[in-house]
Amino acid sequence: MNPEALRKLIDTGETQAVEFKGEERTPLNDRTLVEAVVCLANRSGSDTGWLLVGVEDDGRITGARQRHDHGTDPDRLAALIAARTRPSLSVRVYTVTLNGVPVLAIEVPPQRVPVATSEGVFLRRALGGDGRPACLPMDAAAMQSLQADRGLLDPSAQVVAAAGWHDLDPLEFERFRRSVRERRGRSDESLLDLPDLELAKALGVVDANGQVRGVRLAALLLFGKEDALRRLVPTHEVAFQALRGLEVETNDFFRWPLLRVMEEIEVRIRARNRERELMVGLLRVGVPDYAERALREALANALIHRDYQRLGAVHFQWHADHIEISNPGGLPEGVRLDNLLVTAPRPRNPLLADAFKRAGIVERTARGIDTIFYEQLRNGRPAPSYARSDATTVVVVIPGGEANLDFVRLLVTEAQSGRVLGLDELLILNALWQERTLATDAAARLIQKPEADARATFRHLVEAGLVEERGQKKGRTWHLSAAAYRALGDRAAYVRQHGFEPLQQEQMVLQYVRKHGSISRGEAADLCRLGPMQAYRLLKRLETEGKIARTGGSTKGVRYAMASK
Repeated sequence: MNPEALRKLIDTGETQAVEFKGEERTPLNDRTLVEAVVCLANRSGSDTGWLLVGVEDDGRITGARQRHDHGTDPDRLAALIAARTRPSLSVRVYTVTLNGVPVLAIEVPPQRVPVATSEGVFLRRALGGDGRPACLPMDAAAMQSLQADRGLLDPSAQVVAAAGWHDLDPLEFERFRRSVRERRGRSDESLLDLPDLELAKALGVVDANGQVRGVRLAALLLFGKEDALRRLVPTHEVAFQALRGLEVETNDFFRWPLLRVMEEIEVRIRARNRERELMVGLLRVGVPDYAERALREALANALIHRDYQRLGAVHFQWHADHIEISNPGGLPEGVRLDNLLVTAPRPRNPLLADAFKRAGIVERTARGIDTIFYEQLRNGRPAPSYARSDATTVVVVIPGGEANLDFVRLLVTEAQSGRVLGLDELLILNALWQERTLATDAAARLIQKPEADARATFRHLVEAGLVEERGQKKGRTWHLSAAAYRALGDRAAYVRQHGFEPLQQEQMVLQYVRKHGSISRGEAADLCRLGPMQAYRLLKRLETEGKIARTGGSTKGVRYAMASK
């Protein structure tokens, strides 16, 4: 930690991972300091936490005060924190001078298990009632949620003490078997002939040895009777809402078993989902408002990954131009917006997730996110967005509106030629259609993979005749090919993006010089849409041919005028 890094942290303000503790009015006692460290250790997320002592809540740097026993000695302060936390926390303490006063920067690494003070106080870093990060008491439910986020506990596998076998509905077991038959074919046929109890045991949702000794949360969510769910799982609720601006057309709430909820909402999707017909040669292609497979995966993800310790419903909201699906509980530990597409699957409720896979509702590969993105893009619409998700809620927005039918036609034509494009190719093609040009580093961020993978994807698209490159090395960019623009019904766009042929570039430079007297490398680059080095080579060639001559002194001040005859 150095002054520049510390100032950057302070300028960002307090977050879930950064807390300010000022001592302008009252010195910070050891107990409060240790509790603040414990609070940061029990935060959601895998980033490093920082406690900055000597910084006020408004970001003013007032400095940390001397303490009689350990002063601002980093080693002694780290030892104090280790001695007064359970399990013992190993932190790093830095003393950094800013504005002429010392600031204590305490680095709190991510923890796998909940941490308490030596007095048994559990606190967690979360959003307070005012929407700002705060230290809140950590009750048993919050502790379970934290352990589930970190993959240490499966809430859906917990036995519900008051539940019994009589709380499960035989009709829901039959619904599960029907789902296996209709969605999965013969791959899970071993489940079809099992009696209800044996089926529950095969799924691991009951604790039984001869007789049922315990019913797990997953059993209630999958097979529970409606009155049992209301009584034993009061946090479970699913809402289907159809909204038109500020008007609510439909506002239904369900406390049904999950497979029944899935079937009900799928029926409503089919009733509302329109489909346009696209002819590609003699092939008829249906382009729906929303891909049913993508919506099913998104809804199933919300039900599987929701935090059943938190109050709040899973919401399925059908707006005029998009669908929004949200669920209580933030992204699991290690999953971020910038690695959604590539991180290993980490279900919050593994037992429940496994049952959904065996019922054929979600992908066995556990790559449901990929399916949501792929189905959306192949239907000629923008990619889904998880940008509104936070530490307490996951929100996916699936855009609707008019589909880009020319983009769909292009993909169908490629498939007919034996070239089936993957998700990375679709993401890049869609971005090129929207943005016109794309640099390699931007493409790597888009597909959430290293630049080497982005370049490999571009090469594949170049070989397919869909993309062309422009420039060299760091100045290299990519754009759609003439064939791609032709297929997309925008022939002129290729000329605009591809730029001008060398002879055209020469004539444009000469005409500019005749009119304005001289030209710089930057002006030539802007005029011809070239990179700096490409513009330099163009001007150098014209100079060698005797058409222009260099004027000016320093390198930065070099200009070119018409050569004397």
